[in-house]
Amino acid sequence: MRSLEELDRRVTTCRACPRLVAWREEVARVKRAAFRAEEYWGRPVPGFGPPDAALAVVGLAPAAHGANRTGRMFTGDRSGEVLYAALHAVGLASQPTAVRADDGLELFGTRITAPVKCAPPQNKPTPAERDNCRPWLVHELELLRPTLRAVVVLGAFGWQALLPVLAACWEVPRPRPVFGHGVAYELPALDGGPPLHVFGCYHVSQRNTQTGLLTQSMVEDVLRTAKTTAGL
Repeated sequence: MRSLEELDRRVTTCRACPRLVAWREEVARVKRAAFRAEEYWGRPVPGFGPPDAALAVVGLAPAAHGANRTGRMFTGDRSGEVLYAALHAVGLASQPTAVRADDGLELFGTRITAPVKCAPPQNKPTPAERDNCRPWLVHELELLRPTLRAVVVLGAFGWQALLPVLAACWEVPRPRPVFGHGVAYELPALDGGPPLHVFGCYHVSQRNTQTGLLTQSMVEDVLRTAKTTAGL
């Protein structure tokens, strides 16, 4: 795969995990009452953002009635409301809302992706499903390598899934860096090029935002630091 466009197109056809395929398609068929009149995407969700991004934001997996419905990462759900509002506040998104894939939203120098491309039951992919999906993220980051300078990882699952992927292009220390909100690590490049700066941020899930563990201003602080570090 020579381009992110080709990668994204091929991601949407993946059927490698039977449990995830069955779940995403069942959700798209049954639907939530509030979205009964809508046609669900019901497929793997590719990354979103320009192919020359200097900053990547890595989540967990598509939400059943969010990205699995709209076909775009963090679009149409409560988590996305927090994330895109924060991205807009720090100048990385053209608007603070993400309602549907054709709503005109643009990201500036930033790409959003996830280690698991299909919506999992109870938002919990299995280790095997995570590993099945890993090659997609490896290819994605390899294609971003020329311009990518920083990554913001949302949540411990994304952190644990991402570090082995980063080892394809960057030197990941052992023991591996520990996740935490606001942590930052610099990973030297294996090709001698610029290093990658990795930042941890609590996931923008309703559980975290409704309990006050995470606020929008906390997300903005991490994004702002990552933006500056990435040279945006």
